[in-house]
Amino acid sequence: MSPRSTRARLLAVLAAVATGLGVMSVVSSSPAAAVPVNQTWTVPANAAITVDGRGFGHGTGMSQYGALGAARQGLAYNEILRFYYPGVWAGTATGTISVRITADDDGDVIVERRGGLTLIDRGTGKKTPIPQDLGTGGWRLSYGGSDTTIVSYYANKKWNYWTRTQGEAVFYANGGEMTLHRKGGTAKYRGTLRATIPSPGSTRRDTVNAVTLEHYLRGVVPKEMPSSWTPAAVQAQSVAARTYAAQARTTPQTRTYDLCDTTSCQVYGGYSAEERGSNDAIDRTKGQILTNKGQEIAFTQFSSSNGGWTNAGSKPYLVAKQDPYDGNSSNKNHTWSVAITDRTIEAAWPQIGNLTSIAVTDRNGKGEWSGRVNSVTFRGSAGSVTVTGATVRSKLGLKSTWFNFRVAAR
Repeated sequence: MSPRSTRARLLAVLAAVATGLGVMSVVSSSPAAAVPVNQTWTVPANAAITVDGRGFGHGTGMSQYGALGAARQGLAYNEILRFYYPGVWAGTATGTISVRITADDDGDVIVERRGGLTLIDRGTGKKTPIPQDLGTGGWRLSYGGSDTTIVSYYANKKWNYWTRTQGEAVFYANGGEMTLHRKGGTAKYRGTLRATIPSPGSTRRDTVNAVTLEHYLRGVVPKEMPSSWTPAAVQAQSVAARTYAAQARTTPQTRTYDLCDTTSCQVYGGYSAEERGSNDAIDRTKGQILTNKGQEIAFTQFSSSNGGWTNAGSKPYLVAKQDPYDGNSSNKNHTWSVAITDRTIEAAWPQIGNLTSIAVTDRNGKGEWSGRVNSVTFRGSAGSVTVTGATVRSKLGLKSTWFNFRVAAR
């Protein structure tokens, strides 16, 4: 995930970190391995607490900084993929994918006028060229009652009715890019832009972009990894992202689209996000995906940095092992520290009163401090609370669940 997508992802759980790469945070792993530990810190009044940590994200599957480190050491993209997803087989995937454009959340679909723009009525299958002498301010698809869609154009400072479709309506530009108006500005997209009915009887319309898998990747890979990185790393990212999308397509998020365009899926910016370096990596790996020994499409989780140990996931090829590539000189997420106070924890869990001790009782047993945190108990003057490492990460804005505490009086 590129620094740009990192900032978007961090807004959901922590403050922006400009040097970081993002994490596919919503995809889940299997339950963490449990290794009991007894690590307790007494907390004096007005304590200064340092949280030391390793990695950024869930750490399952490919480390993006690790891929960079491996590429710098001369590994080819297929060797990088075999390291992070041991036991997978090569496969291929083609076809199209449908993506919900979440930034366009006003219930309408508005595109700028352009040559070759065509309207498709999904209810009847009819295709109608959009007139070029109308809609100097753009064209809009909006709710028209029942399952119909109103098509209107902007002129004379207002929206003007043009026609009504019998079902969902689609804009298509004969293979060209269309400029979509969305929250915060505009962006260009290939393929088609559809005003989708999210559920029967809904009065709103979601914007869905249907595009070929290869063109979809062109809008994903530069959002997930800087296109300027060593080519083998970007090629590995291309295969991982293609595989993730192809796997998601087998279990669509909803009946109207396969996956979203945010950090909850893969960050997708459409044609506007495309860059030459990532386009080249996508072309060089065209159609290539990973499979679980030729059976189902692999679940290719990845994250910014694993801190030196991959985290076991829900599939046999998502294993826990030491990673010699993650700690390269560019990786500012390999190790990190955050300064907080006792008041930070008291504000996060006010039911404990004044914090008196911290106890980590369960980790995954891999790496420094016995690895990633599974369970933490905070005790205070009014009570105690036991929470998961993931909850601590979210509440305190940490980069991962692989962390440890240092406590001192202020």
